Amino acid sequence: MNRFKSFYLLTALTIVISGCSTAKTTTSTTNTFTPTLEVAYVVKDDTVTLDLTTDLKLSKEHYDQQRVQGEGHVHISLDKGEKIVVTTNQKVLDHLPKGPHEVKVSLHNNDHTPYDVSKTITFDVK
Repeated sequence: MNRFKSFYLLTALTIVISGCSTAKTTTSTTNTFTPTLEVAYVVKDDTVTLDLTTDLKLSKEHYDQQRVQGEGHVHISLDKGEKIVVTTNQKVLDHLPKGPHEVKVSLHNNDHTPYDVSKTITFDVK
């Protein structure tokens, strides 16, 4: 009889202990917002003016800070060079050498993680 009591007591303790444990859950931050991006440009002499149209809120105030969905900045790369950070809808690139050029424009969160939205344009300076 003591064996049965011990078995029932052990079973009851197991149920109570497992019911009281805290399960750890992990949540990931995912972007449910995918911004749009259009790039128009005008080449004049050795200068190109980029006009960016996006529904992303470009934020100079929160640049390099915590991610806020729907907010961020732009990275521009000329001829696969260093990134240029932009927090406005227009960027002028001047004193460009003659010849073909490629500009990649991409949208990023405040913390620099990409939105995976980009456009690449090519043009010639004559």
